Amino acid sequence: MKINRHGRAKVLTQSEIQLIFNHGLDNDRDRTLFGVCLFSACRIRECCTLLTQDIYTPKGNVRPRLIIRKANTKGKLATRSIPVIEDLRQILSNYYPLAGDDYLFPGRCDRHISEDSAARILRTACKQAGIIGVSTHSFRRTGLTQMSNARIPLRVIQEISGHRNLEQLQRYLEVTDEQVLGAAASLAMLSPVASNGVEMDIDKKLEIDAHYP
Repeated sequence: MKINRHGRAKVLTQSEIQLIFNHGLDNDRDRTLFGVCLFSACRIRECCTLLTQDIYTPKGNVRPRLIIRKANTKGKLATRSIPVIEDLRQILSNYYPLAGDDYLFPGRCDRHISEDSAARILRTACKQAGIIGVSTHSFRRTGLTQMSNARIPLRVIQEISGHRNLEQLQRYLEVTDEQVLGAAASLAMLSPVASNGVEMDIDKKLEIDAHYP
């Protein structure tokens, strides 16, 4: 958990996400901003720098895929094209009248909203919702962890996350105590300890073998 900007960003539960969006974020722009972060698992910089044309057609329709340009990615590795699922499409459809001419999330001086501004908005929303340990990176970690828990192959998740390699991606994924317990419990099938019924059968066999060598 991240405390005072130290540690790993919290992976959000569904109830925490609902609290943040319904009781923390207080306008369509902010809900759209972090909705994109959640449903595309992108970095906050990648989201802040989105252009309106990366999301909408000239007629204002939401594109089937959003474009994250190579120049705005970490390490400038490659442009990513991410499918827009129905939940995100609805959020973006409602937001379109507010979208800027150039940047999807405009800021001051004809620029996009800054990462620091986005972080301040989220801190205020989380304080309002009573949730601690959250950072702008929480939405990315939450999205990637959800896909992993849904048993999506890591190589497929990597296409969405844009990580250079699978090792980097794996460091993002949250492992819960329940998952560790489940992994340990799966070893029970290897147990050398027989049940009472089996022990009785073995004792009976030894008795028979003693009488009939």
